[in-house]
Amino acid sequence: MNLILRDEGVVWSGEFVSYRQSLPPVLEASGLADELAGHQTVVIKPNLVEALEPPITTHVDMVEALVDFILLHNSEIRVIVGEGTGALEYDTFHCFDQLGYMKLQNKDRVQLLDLNIEPCRRLTNDDCKRWPELYLPELLFDCFLISVPVLKAHSLCRVTLTMKNMMGCAPPAHYQQGGAWGKSSFHSRLDEAIFDLNRYRTPEFTVTDAAVGMAKAHLWGPTCSPPVKKVFATYDPVAADTYGTSLLSRSWKDIGHIWMANGVLGQAEPLDVREPAVA
Repeated sequence: MNLILRDEGVVWSGEFVSYRQSLPPVLEASGLADELAGHQTVVIKPNLVEALEPPITTHVDMVEALVDFILLHNSEIRVIVGEGTGALEYDTFHCFDQLGYMKLQNKDRVQLLDLNIEPCRRLTNDDCKRWPELYLPELLFDCFLISVPVLKAHSLCRVTLTMKNMMGCAPPAHYQQGGAWGKSSFHSRLDEAIFDLNRYRTPEFTVTDAAVGMAKAHLWGPTCSPPVKKVFATYDPVAADTYGTSLLSRSWKDIGHIWMANGVLGQAEPLDVREPAVA
């Protein structure tokens, strides 16, 4: 069954000056504050795959600017910043600590959460050939979910953006099968695994940190030169990944999980890229 999306194919993209200056105009143009009305809980999912500095991971200042925007415009809403690191030698709170996220807990109505150890829901879908059965944290099904990936190439599936960012939600108790990574079973038929995962749960909204960008791989190698200097947002996960792929000078048609998701979870083309002015 195809998703019914608000503003399918629309991306709001702003020039990066600073997160505090560049992100609010993008969020305002998207109508996020109104979209959150009536929701009690927002879960923000950054990419903290390991305790490595940005641009390998989502910059805490990006997440803080998003949190502050939500709190400013929605006086009752609860905000959870949730992630499940792929590292086995330390837990997600080590990433939160090393990357400056602990300060977010000092804000009223904000909580940090390790998704790797949250109670899970068992899900089934016979149309999902890679994951006919999947386990995901229960809390993801009673919230407005915002993915905050960082713009990166990937050594296995060519890009890691919002759809692949959802792999951080998968619990190692079910998906660590050998190797040195907590979600290692996803590496078999990776593009199909990413697509199936997002058929069970894909974000309602994506805000991508493209201030710099990783040009060749996801954990090592050169950053984009010159820096990409963008922040962008969309309700459409396929549009998010398509636009991000273009910023890395790649084609979405060469990315397996994007062309699988096109027409099912969102729209790859045509894209309607709108550029609100940065104050």
